Amino acid sequence: MSRRPATTVIFAGFFLLGMLFILWGILLPDIARDLAMSEVVSGALFSLFSLGMMSGAILGGKYATRFDFLFLLASLLVIDTVLLLILSVLTQWQSVLVMVFFIGVISSSMITIGHTLIAQMFAEKRFAMMGVMDFMFSLGTFASSFFVTLLYMAEHNWRLPIQVLSLAMLVVAGYALLVARTQRKVTAGKPKPPKQSLVFKDIIAQPVFLFLALASFGYGAVEFGNANWFVSYAQNGIGYSGEVSRNLLACFTAGMVISRLGFALLLRWFSVHRLIVVMATLGLTGALVIKLADDLYGLAGGNLLLGLGIGGLFPLMLSAAMSLSPEKGPVLSGISMVGNTIGVQVASFSTGLWANFAPLTTAFWVIPIAGVWLWVCAFGYSRLLKANAADRPDEE
Repeated sequence: MSRRPATTVIFAGFFLLGMLFILWGILLPDIARDLAMSEVVSGALFSLFSLGMMSGAILGGKYATRFDFLFLLASLLVIDTVLLLILSVLTQWQSVLVMVFFIGVISSSMITIGHTLIAQMFAEKRFAMMGVMDFMFSLGTFASSFFVTLLYMAEHNWRLPIQVLSLAMLVVAGYALLVARTQRKVTAGKPKPPKQSLVFKDIIAQPVFLFLALASFGYGAVEFGNANWFVSYAQNGIGYSGEVSRNLLACFTAGMVISRLGFALLLRWFSVHRLIVVMATLGLTGALVIKLADDLYGLAGGNLLLGLGIGGLFPLMLSAAMSLSPEKGPVLSGISMVGNTIGVQVASFSTGLWANFAPLTTAFWVIPIAGVWLWVCAFGYSRLLKANAADRPDEE
């Protein structure tokens, strides 16, 4: 497979998916106001999106190997574009929740395929390329706040950012289909590997991968708990304006971008298992600072520290797992995504539910609590990685 065009498709797709994933949190106050959504319904939006992500990760991890990866990715991009365009014209929150679920299914499947393709194409520099790929995702999340602010200058309408994003996704989908067709012509007549469905239970039964799933749960709860609720927390809970709140969240996504782009460089001085603990510690510290501070610089610094801590943590943990079992890439990505999305679901809905009975400033404690879970599970995962490295010195 020609790596450059396929990598271009994956990186561009991950950039747009990063924008899509965080748009729900950025646009939530306006969506809720326009569609008369309560706090519980707002939490349900995130829960259904993450439930769709979990379903997509399971389907993608189990069945993706039965298809041509690149053509499947191109097809899913087209479907996601259509779903987003439909969502942008809906006027009832019930219909929006249903559509969000299916968007989660498709988007999560694309992430699983993207992880697997990059890991296969760049086996010799897996950590660096997985980091760059997730850097593109974080770059999308970073750009989202400014993307919304810019479009709101033309028209303050939550539908407009979704419509513009869907058009950008349509362009990438067209290029992806072109690349997929070209690759099919190049590989025509060549023997193809056998198509088979992968099994989750054989992988999750291994303690090291079980801890990967548990750490991914905490990671999803922290990352998207903060991404989904921080703007509402800062705007409705503390009293900052919408623009200031979005800019504060941009400090978090900026930290994510820096971390994912640069964490592989730290492997020159840290072992994989030690770097996992260091980054989880930075993330927990940032989560606590965000909750305990209410001044502008404290919130900005806490968000930046949280982003720096957890940004590279997911690709670091997943790359380490794929190094242990490269042939099980889709399942390992699926396991990580399932854990991640359950964490998103629990953190997002529990925050909304808690905020229905207490101030949002109190309910936001869900994120630091999730940070503690992430640290404990990341530490356990790092110990098991260290034990595996001792048994396999060539992997250290």
